[in-house]
This record gives sequence, structure tokens and C-alpha cells, in this order.
Amino acid sequence: MKYIIMCGGNYTNWETPRQLIKINGEEIVARTIRLLKEAGCRKIYISTDDDEFARFGVPLLVHVNDYTIISEGSKVLGNTGWWVDAFYPTDEPTTYLYGDVVYSPEAIRTIIETETDDIEFFGSRPPYDERYFKAYPEPFAFKVVNTNHMRQAILDCKINANRGMFWRPPISWELWTTINHGRLKKKRDVYKDRYTVINDYTCDVDTAGDVQHFERIFNGEA
Repeated sequence: MKYIIMCGGNYTNWETPRQLIKINGEEIVARTIRLLKEAGCRKIYISTDDDEFARFGVPLLVHVNDYTIISEGSKVLGNTGWWVDAFYPTDEPTTYLYGDVVYSPEAIRTIIETETDDIEFFGSRPPYDERYFKAYPEPFAFKVVNTNHMRQAILDCKINANRGMFWRPPISWELWTTINHGRLKKKRDVYKDRYTVINDYTCDVDTAGDVQHFERIFNGEA
């Protein structure tokens, strides 16, 4: 199994790529690499088109992804490109992890140990852990064994978007809906099949307040 940490795209409300944000002195992507290595993973890669990520000691998979979120504060004003192009194409069984997610060690172990013969999705779901600070579920990873299914789902997701079948440009939940042939107009379909729930503090970083929240957790203040 390969483990690819997705570190592409651009977020206009950050001066640095979100994956390089430091929490308690450790960059988010460095933390994910460390946790994967501590759990015994060796085939770890970063997919990106930014040479800045070469210093983390794992191979880079050069992957042009011009997806950009245009924001003002926490308000999303628009986007360019396709988020689903973030998935580096491969024919090998691969787990895709999000570069801006702060994973717990338990979350990493769950992702590694969960088996699938197709595609497994990992995310949060109510009821939430008391340390979880978002008001909605968040996606954390896709484990892909059936690579043909994943490629077709990405293609179908784009087709559905061009037909106006989503309420917004497709990202994680729209891709997962497409994989499961779900209701395309529903904002956040939540499935029980092939959906592994991770409910602890694991979450992505959207704002400076999120960074402060994680620092409080790691310092035992939350």
C-alpha cells in the first residue's frame, strides 16, 4: 500500500500552503509523515507541484493541480480548477491523505489497519468527540484498492458537475457521493457502507483559530 499525502492546490487566505502551517513547532505535513513512519509505513509520498515539499525526506510525485480556493477570511468567494484532480493517478493500491488535516495517532492506525477491496472513505460523523471543533463532518482520507473505480468516479464527478448536478463545485463529499451512486443534490450525504468513522480531534485547518485550538489540545488545555 502506498500512502500519498496530497499537498497541491492554493488557498488565497493563507500566505503559506496550509500543509506547512506549524502547530507546536511542527508543520502539519511533517507530523503526518512522522505518524505514518511510527506506524510502520515506508511507501510514503507527497503529491505536489511545489518544490518546497522536497525537504521532508519522502519522494515527491510531481502533480500539476491548479485548483484554487478564493477566500476572504473564512468566506469562500469562488474557485478555479478541479479539486478532484488532487488525486495523483496510480494503478497501485493507495491511501490518499489530506495534507492539511491534523491526524491523531489513533486516526492514522485506523486508516492503515482498515481493509477494503474497493474504496474506503474516512471521515468524522456525529456524535462528535468533545475535542472536535467543527459543526459538520469532515473528510480525512480515501483508501483505494480498485483504482479503476476511482478513476471512473473522478471522471463521472466532473461530468455530473458540468451537468449542474451538484450544489457546488465538487470536492470530497461530491466525489464520495459519486462513488456510492448517491443523491447528487444532497449537501452532505453520510453513508454507513465503506465509511469508516474517525471521531477524535482529527480535523483540517481552515483558520488561524483552528491552529490555536489544536495547540490547546496538544498542550492539554482542551
